[in-house]
Amino acid sequence: CRTRMKARGMDDGSANGDRPGNLHTTVRTATLVIALLAATLGLAAPAAATPAPARIVGETVQRGGEIEVAVRSVAMRRVVPVKVWPARGQGPAPTLYLLNGAAGGEGGSSWFDRTDIRTFFADENVNVVVPMGGAASYFTDWQRSDPVLGRQKWATFLTEELPATIDERFDGAGRNAIAGISMAGTSVFQLALHAPSVYQAIGSFSGCAQTSDPLGQAVVRMVVEGRGGANTLNMWGPPDDPAWRANDPYLHAEAFRGTSIYVSNGSGMPGRYDTLDGPGIEGNGSKLFDQIAVGAVIETATAQCTRNLQRRMRDIGVPATFHLYEGGTHAWPYWQDELHRAWPQFEAALRG
Repeated sequence: CRTRMKARGMDDGSANGDRPGNLHTTVRTATLVIALLAATLGLAAPAAATPAPARIVGETVQRGGEIEVAVRSVAMRRVVPVKVWPARGQGPAPTLYLLNGAAGGEGGSSWFDRTDIRTFFADENVNVVVPMGGAASYFTDWQRSDPVLGRQKWATFLTEELPATIDERFDGAGRNAIAGISMAGTSVFQLALHAPSVYQAIGSFSGCAQTSDPLGQAVVRMVVEGRGGANTLNMWGPPDDPAWRANDPYLHAEAFRGTSIYVSNGSGMPGRYDTLDGPGIEGNGSKLFDQIAVGAVIETATAQCTRNLQRRMRDIGVPATFHLYEGGTHAWPYWQDELHRAWPQFEAALRG
């Protein structure tokens, strides 16, 4: 049932994936893309149709205890694998959606593969849902199909199709939180803009919540073009297309008033997990180099985005929790810690 999409370059949004990216290739690709975008005109996006309900067409219990459900999506026109750690309590339970990074969770780069969510949520009355796929897609609705990534209607799938499907199968309470890392740390805000009433809480770990200014557009192109090999013209059109501004959380910060928000980012300097005996490194010097060298560059860039968003929300008086920690590269052990730190805030919002 699974459709696999392989991102090029770094495989999970972290600096220490199974297929580390080539920084020189990424920079060269981004430079070429910038030149292309500057000279290309976009086409108007087609009108969106209201999708019919999605449905579960298969279930498999995984070795770790999670259930992988195959969800047939009308919007995506394919079956999407979704992994679920069911709530452990009695009666209806809220749902926490966790989005993977730039590889879409493939190649051992998902929340189930790289963190302790099974044990952390072992006794919690919450459904933990990890959609698989979406490599380099920004989990958004693309204006047109891409020759590399195909049809991408993630916003419709995640906000209009999946919640009702999960609630029906896993006795959901209709209250949701969503959190994501790296690329998905931007997507969580965009999904909340797309469907304001769906999520009671948002968590962004090492994301860049701006898309329409030069820095934000460069980050998006690095992910979509440099890592995914796709074309941002097919996603949001040329740089001056209104879609770039419509999906910019920084510009629409006021829209998040009333939602529980947790945002975190490391400084980019090596931290306590950036050692040879650190989680995921296991004595491998090449992995450590990638995590420190490449991960430091990415985390430093997202830290700038995070500080910008913090100032913006402070200026307009939108309540939000920001945790900017010294030491910490673009890597899974830090994101696991941040999920632990954010969970009490999410839980309070989910309980209402």
